[in-house]
Amino acid sequence: MLRQLEASWSNSVQRWKSLAGLESDAVLYGISGVFALVLGMTSTQVAQWHWGYLTAVPYGAMTVAAIVFSRIRWRRAMVVRIALLIIVILGAIVIPLGLEARWRAEDPSQGYAQPEVSVIERSATWVSHGKDPYRSYYTDGRVVDEVPGVPAYESFFPYFPLMSIFGLPSAETHETHGLSDARIVMSLMTLLASGAALLMLRASGKKKIRIAQVLLALPTGALFLSTGGDDMPILALMLLSVAALQRRANTTAGISLGIAAAMKLTAWPLALGALLVARDNKNRPAWLRVALWVAGIVTVTVLPFVFKAPWAFVSNVFAFPLGLAHVASPAASDLPGHVLTTWLPVLGHFLAPVTFLIGGYFLTKYARRHWPLSLSQLLWIMAWVFLTMMCVASATRIGYVIYPINLALWAWACDERHSTQPYAEVSAQSVSEF
Repeated sequence: MLRQLEASWSNSVQRWKSLAGLESDAVLYGISGVFALVLGMTSTQVAQWHWGYLTAVPYGAMTVAAIVFSRIRWRRAMVVRIALLIIVILGAIVIPLGLEARWRAEDPSQGYAQPEVSVIERSATWVSHGKDPYRSYYTDGRVVDEVPGVPAYESFFPYFPLMSIFGLPSAETHETHGLSDARIVMSLMTLLASGAALLMLRASGKKKIRIAQVLLALPTGALFLSTGGDDMPILALMLLSVAALQRRANTTAGISLGIAAAMKLTAWPLALGALLVARDNKNRPAWLRVALWVAGIVTVTVLPFVFKAPWAFVSNVFAFPLGLAHVASPAASDLPGHVLTTWLPVLGHFLAPVTFLIGGYFLTKYARRHWPLSLSQLLWIMAWVFLTMMCVASATRIGYVIYPINLALWAWACDERHSTQPYAEVSAQSVSEF
């Protein structure tokens, strides 16, 4: 049975590799169109099913266009692929996001945005008035100072303070339409950071297109940008740091990782991992420069809030996302960690730390055996780290799968087997052409 599965997987990989660029684009856009239609018919969340119905047609149209152009055998197929990519971004992000932002302004009660959008905008209002964004916390078996008028899970702000900047236009205008909608601000930053990263990245045009598709155009990016979006600027900044590390622009890497780490905990694994692979132009370790930038930005933006209300900060940023605040979250998916802690709640206090210790031991052994690590190897490690963290956290959501997907894709794009850099190594793992 195992051999049959391996043979089937190998055949599928070979068929995928045999496809031309436009043919593979047609497959991806076609799958995306089916996914969008199914989401529109099945999702109970208003923002998601609206996005599904709005994007099914653009995905379908670009699928047909990719098939037609692939039959013509254009010499400038790359130009056609970029054009189709831009159209998909317009149809899957710009138009749906604009419509949902307008509908939300007209009727905020209908759920035309994921809860995190309101959470970010509300925190920005407090910060702009000199108040602490960490209003609620869990102690003695109950939620203290719960924000009135919203569910308990929306009263928590599970980010670092800098995430509030996306809600500042809304806080200043006291409105949630046009450019003041936090999703639009997050989408603009995502597009700018990812665009700069793709320009810097040393990779073929085909690889860059695939990265842009997964990060922006396909549902792995477009759905999140249109409905919620708080993970997308983090991913874009992480990609910018990867491109900077590849070019040994360590100041840029440190600044981009510092900003991301000062927004959300999900940027910290790569921020720490970058210290292992940062090199200067003379191939010397440059971890100190990266570390100083990250530590400086995080210290300036985070420590004042930690000192002001340490218990509230820990409850919001760590306890609530890990499911330790005993507040039911709609983000909790039926992943192994959630299932196990629901069955035996006490595991919630041990599962993540034990996994961290065991995983850390094996990662240390791997790093020592393959030292010095290449950037591609680090990204593979990060992909596995995120996937493991998803599976053991007691209240994580399936949407976090975009982190390991993107990191694995970047590892493939940064494969240094053909590099002339003196520190380049053959990656211990590789994937087929995406």
